[in-house]
Amino acid sequence: MPARPLRERPWWVAVVSGMASYIDSAAITGFSTSLVILQKDLTLAQWEVGVAAGALTLSIAVGALIGGRLGDRFGRRPVFTATMVLVIVAVASLIAAPSFTIVTVGAVLLGLGTGADLPVSLATIAEAATDRNRGRLLGLSNLLWIVGIVVNTVLASVVGDLGRPGAQVIFAHIGIVAALVLVGRLTIPESVAWRVARDERRAGVATVRADRARVRDLLRPPYAVPFLALMAFYALTNLVANTSGQFGTYIVVTYGGATVGQAALIALPMVPVAVLGYLWFMKIADGPRRFLYFQIGAVLMIVSKLVIVVAGLSLVTYAVSALLAAVGGAFAFEGIMKVWTQESFPTLLRSTAQGAIISVGRFAAAGLAVVTPLILDAGVTTLYVLLTVFNVLGLACAWAVFRRRPVPHVFDEEAAPDPEAASTAGAA
Repeated sequence: MPARPLRERPWWVAVVSGMASYIDSAAITGFSTSLVILQKDLTLAQWEVGVAAGALTLSIAVGALIGGRLGDRFGRRPVFTATMVLVIVAVASLIAAPSFTIVTVGAVLLGLGTGADLPVSLATIAEAATDRNRGRLLGLSNLLWIVGIVVNTVLASVVGDLGRPGAQVIFAHIGIVAALVLVGRLTIPESVAWRVARDERRAGVATVRADRARVRDLLRPPYAVPFLALMAFYALTNLVANTSGQFGTYIVVTYGGATVGQAALIALPMVPVAVLGYLWFMKIADGPRRFLYFQIGAVLMIVSKLVIVVAGLSLVTYAVSALLAAVGGAFAFEGIMKVWTQESFPTLLRSTAQGAIISVGRFAAAGLAVVTPLILDAGVTTLYVLLTVFNVLGLACAWAVFRRRPVPHVFDEEAAPDPEAASTAGAA
């Protein structure tokens, strides 16, 4: 029986493809928790723990860059199927890992698989959607990302004290989900948009979607400005989000006089706040008010770090900062970046652009994480001033470009003849 077209089952495609975000967050949090267990079980040195953790982060960045390009060259379906197989192999190696070497190999494979899956899965969702539901379907991936964190956190709280078997359960959870997602993805056919663009390119039909397929096209008009703006927007705002997530508890406990329990009590209510924010984003993502919401979210994100710069670090200011960031980030961070990226680039450049944007953001976050403890030595205020500057610059890049780029977008234009090709033919 032939597979039904993607647009007949957009929400099924969104769930199955969007599970890339679930697996991404589950892999990051699960590996972090399990590494603590493996350090004791395998008597890993401190530097070995650092190398393994860094290998996962960097491999996700590399995977996004490679996977995005492969998805445009060879199709969405083969790449997002292969990535799940890679995740399953990675998890199996981590479950059985007898040494630091195998742990590192497993981390690299896990990072490559999850990283490569993200841009291709987002392109699949965008191409299964219409202008009426594309933002909502892409927004679902943010919700699944949060669900991955919550499920893994609950699982870790149950099995985290079991030693090596606990780590194996955490990894097995990721593997089982990846296997189920793989089965689901076998029901999803290749994107019609990608197949049409590929066929036109092979036939020499000079439409925008067929002719704009080279990486260098991303650095030429009309794509260079949105590409560089989205790269700057995501990289800079992700520096703030990643630092807050990775070091937030450490900062408020070490410099704010809080206990770990108090920090956890602050973090816990932020999960439902973030979920409600993402649900609201899905409601407005396809409407005319989404840029207004982006501007409101941008102000909240900037103020979230400025609160600590102005009022100092305490339990209260940290809680206020977290709340403002959770609400603002729902409308002015990764969700809107995904929507703008899918709308800004033609089919044979779509996952390449998304992969590059994600990759640069992850590389930048890894680099800042290395020096964050040194910045904290200069004072908490210094770090939060820096984070505020990152937010201002990143959000300003997005505001400056996308306030001038309302609908229509590339989905309305890419079937048209490529004006560059027409002018070249005319000159000849």
